[in-house]
Amino acid sequence: MTLMDDKHLYSNFEYESALSTGTGATPKDTVNNSYLERMRARRQQEPSVEELVSGILHGDRTLLSRAITLVESSLFAHQRKAQEVIERCLPYSGKSVRLGITGVPGVGKSTTIETLGKHLTSHGHKVAVLAIDPSSERSKGSILGDKTRMEELSVDPNAFIRPSPSAGSLGGVARKTREIITLCEAAGFDVVIVETVGVGQSEVAAHSMVDFFLLLQLANAGDELQGIKRGIMEMADMISINKCELDMQRAELAAAQYRNALHLFPMPESGWTVKVTLCSAYTKQGIEDLWNSVMEYVTFTKQNGYFYHKRQQQNLRIMTEAIENGLRERFYNAPGMEERIESLKQQILENKLTPYAAADILLG
Repeated sequence: MTLMDDKHLYSNFEYESALSTGTGATPKDTVNNSYLERMRARRQQEPSVEELVSGILHGDRTLLSRAITLVESSLFAHQRKAQEVIERCLPYSGKSVRLGITGVPGVGKSTTIETLGKHLTSHGHKVAVLAIDPSSERSKGSILGDKTRMEELSVDPNAFIRPSPSAGSLGGVARKTREIITLCEAAGFDVVIVETVGVGQSEVAAHSMVDFFLLLQLANAGDELQGIKRGIMEMADMISINKCELDMQRAELAAAQYRNALHLFPMPESGWTVKVTLCSAYTKQGIEDLWNSVMEYVTFTKQNGYFYHKRQQQNLRIMTEAIENGLRERFYNAPGMEERIESLKQQILENKLTPYAAADILLG
């Protein structure tokens, strides 16, 4: 039987639905159409700024998620609406402890965050996790699978997990993460954890939006000193050797090596002595001590004023980055710019113009 014959057979095949009335009518179609119309109307009825702000301040996770979606959107109309929501939420933000966690892939960042998050929620804290997934340079897509790796925390009523694509931004931290932190704080989350993609000099982007920066390391990944990078080591407020249950002796040796290496660095501006500890997200060893160290750091830096100074400097950095991003977007979106760039590219390929001269022409 051909495909056409098959279609003809099914088009002439009369069947009796469970919804049939016995008169030949099939109300199933009516039900489907009605459902689709309701869903279409619901999509068209986007919540207003007032509804979003009110929902966020009352801890409505659905409206918080919709506001975050607006923040992440690249549409101009969404951007304007998102900025208005952020400005209204700003007075209610800033009261959380912001914790950044980084480390090489496979070090156990997601497992550590889940174990720490469950510990915090069991003690009455409300935890927001902003898990940044790397975006593909080729397809620009992300898996966004961090919720599946934090199964217990994702169903905790006092936790909120939001995976976001890095979208090629510096250090693997989504460009809008700072705004999302503001929204989460306004929604009542008193601990915000930012998980970054990996380790590198560009992790300064993550450091610029958190209060405490935790670097996770492995003890059984070869020569520990190979993992010591001056940039990331100088930014870390604490180094923790994860998966210590696999080889306690090796983990203690690694911790000793990191402590010795830290003596070579100057004292941090905060005046805080960087700690090196052991932890195991699997057995929960050292997790409570980890959080106690975070709170000890917060108390210490609030007393000497560095905590507030750092947040002020972060706000100034945000302004500088916003200017740079705005200039870049306005430059490329200027009328006729795309055609001029293509024209100059062709002249460069034909060796009629140097790249520097072409850039000067466009900037002029």
